Amino acid sequence: MQPHRKSAVSTAVAVGVVAAVLAGCERGTSTGAGPSATGPAEAGCPAVVAGAEAAVQRAMKNRPAWHGPTRGPRAVPGKSIVYVAQTMTNPGVAGAAEAVRDAAKAIGWDVRVIDGQGAPAGIQAAFSQALALRPSGIVIGGFDPKLTSQQVVKANALHIPLIGWHAVDSPGPSKDPELFTNITTRVQDVAKISADWVIAHSHGHAGTVVFTDASIPFARNKSGLIKKELATCSGVRLLAEENIPISDTSSRTPQQVSALLSRFRNRWTHSIAINDVYFADAAPALRAAGKKGAGAPFNIGAGDGDPSAFQRINSKQFQAATVPEPLSQQGWQILDEFNRAFSGEPPSGYVSPVHISTAANSSGATTWDPPGYRAAYRKIWGR
Repeated sequence: MQPHRKSAVSTAVAVGVVAAVLAGCERGTSTGAGPSATGPAEAGCPAVVAGAEAAVQRAMKNRPAWHGPTRGPRAVPGKSIVYVAQTMTNPGVAGAAEAVRDAAKAIGWDVRVIDGQGAPAGIQAAFSQALALRPSGIVIGGFDPKLTSQQVVKANALHIPLIGWHAVDSPGPSKDPELFTNITTRVQDVAKISADWVIAHSHGHAGTVVFTDASIPFARNKSGLIKKELATCSGVRLLAEENIPISDTSSRTPQQVSALLSRFRNRWTHSIAINDVYFADAAPALRAAGKKGAGAPFNIGAGDGDPSAFQRINSKQFQAATVPEPLSQQGWQILDEFNRAFSGEPPSGYVSPVHISTAANSSGATTWDPPGYRAAYRKIWGR
């Protein structure tokens, strides 16, 4: 969502019922942070900068080999999967769904995608529709299973395995809610490396804005971890945290960016967003203010690395970097994990390592697609 363009659910309609209680703040709010948040900018943090630079260099390497599973059960024939999507307008959710479809062709299964359209009522209806189809397995695509607790309990009672994509905070199996496994990079790693990029890129002297969606527990946790890592450098100031629901980014982000520019001017040097979509909607306001696409504020998305984010990065248009989810690899992993569930085997335990994509290392690509996994999974499945 990590949630990453998301990578996680935007529950804008339920803010008054659920999100406000969970988040403790209002929809679309802006929280400022004074100098005491991270200390005076002039202090610097040479030791922290050195550590951040080393971490960023490791994360920018394009790994040449597959380090995921190479053994597992052969493909169980004749299975059907329903992917319940938080909203197909979230490129991360949609990218994972397309990858599941792609993998299904390889393993020989049927896949149906049902769009929850971003609102709790729609997501609940989509999940109920999925249950009515009596599929072999259901994917919880980018939303908090607590929104569909009744449907989750029913699926468990029907012995329909559930696999999450960015459904809960941590990768791997979940007992509450009961998920066979959850596919995501580790949110702690994504948050830390995105903050480390700002620290390294600014040499420890930055005025930073964080964009989040506090209605999503996964996203709220991610932005909290980002702020925690930024605070390790005394020269990095948190200027503001902008709470804008992902479903509202197109309508709310431009005006919020204009307000931030008026408020902070050149003190705003860097931004981190829990999802790349914020920078798509920030670009017009930045351009209208006379900002250069390759200049400050330098923006990094802490997920999901969809094609439009790569296009902005490669063309140097108001986004400098992203911490992308390997969406295609994760879609294939989802089907491999289902195959393990159908075969009575435990989850693989594989978690994708974090990666940073910039114009310097993406080579013009429009996605982070690590090599080797397709051949590995086909070999496992006997396909």
